[in-house]
Amino acid sequence: MTTRAAPLAGKRILDLSRVLAGPWCTMILGDLGAEVIKVENPKGGDDTRGWGPPYAEGESAYYLCANRNKKSVAIDLSCAEGQAAVKALAATSDVLVENYKLGGLDKYGLDYATLSAQFPNLIYCSISGYGRQSPRAAEPGYDYVIQAEGGLMAINGDIDRPPVRVGVAVADLFTGMFAAQAILAALIAKDRDGLGQHIDMALFDSQLAMLANVGSSCLVSDEEPKRFGNSHPSVVPYRTFESADGRFVIAVGNDHQFGIFCRDLLGRPDLADNARFATNSARVKNREALDAILEPLIAQKPTLWWLESLRKVKVPCGEVRPMKAALSAAETLARGMVQSVPHPLAGTVPLIGSPLKLGGTPVVDAKAPPLLGEHSAQILGGLLGYDASMIARAAGQI
Repeated sequence: MTTRAAPLAGKRILDLSRVLAGPWCTMILGDLGAEVIKVENPKGGDDTRGWGPPYAEGESAYYLCANRNKKSVAIDLSCAEGQAAVKALAATSDVLVENYKLGGLDKYGLDYATLSAQFPNLIYCSISGYGRQSPRAAEPGYDYVIQAEGGLMAINGDIDRPPVRVGVAVADLFTGMFAAQAILAALIAKDRDGLGQHIDMALFDSQLAMLANVGSSCLVSDEEPKRFGNSHPSVVPYRTFESADGRFVIAVGNDHQFGIFCRDLLGRPDLADNARFATNSARVKNREALDAILEPLIAQKPTLWWLESLRKVKVPCGEVRPMKAALSAAETLARGMVQSVPHPLAGTVPLIGSPLKLGGTPVVDAKAPPLLGEHSAQILGGLLGYDASMIARAAGQI
């Protein structure tokens, strides 16, 4: 089958963001074929370049995770030449993404009001902690703080222990994904009417949105949700169990699966017929009583026996894997989710791949995250026609 060009081929993204939410957004757009020009401070570049160890020949693993398929240009925004260079790049771009503090770009003449007046077709995406239109608009946004303030920590962790944060910066990551969706929608609207617009993305908004069913339950019941650790608030049994030699997950999704589990694997058909456990609603109300019965039964046999037996009768289950095992699993490799990508310093670097699988317009082949200023000559010279002296001035080197 002949494939077409990547979905965003021919689109240009001017990326003034750093750390995670913004770069995650622009990496998605780069995977989809857009040309992403990452503007970095010549003095150190993106903050995450220094967030290590570990490093791959000086490039931090943190930076590598969010910056594939981009081009880096070193520009000093504090000098007039640098500001002029960014404006010239904006004039050729479809989208600008930034995550500066409120008013941070105004002093450079790179704010939305200024650029939209000059380039009305420019899509301008601002990412911040609490949104540009918010009583807390001037405050910085940090994932850890947002997880705490946005309700996520309150529902994460064991019921009898203090709240804990999620192990990766999910508020940043979800905001980046939501921002990419908003930009794609804005590009469709621009194709329709020729106009750009301002996109105002907030980590706090994204955190609230991703509370999903738990947030909805709080609104409907007007009660504070509890922490359930590795159990589910509204489906039982749906949790981790200790086997004879390890830990694994059983995710019984409906009453039919529960009946099969009890009859065929536990040898306890009476549990499925018991009024306290026959329906999911009853099991939720009586979860402690059911757990007290299930735990010693499950502990009698090893994990592999349970996984093989549960899969035979189509009851969802899974081993609790270490991360290295997850990254090297057959299903990971079959989906191309770990790739070895050529790198100018390290030879090759391993990267987690894009999860976007489009049959007719696939994502582009992964290119290693750029070195700081690696493409300054290509972009400023080739696109804007700058000579070596002008490139140096834009970087604040003269």
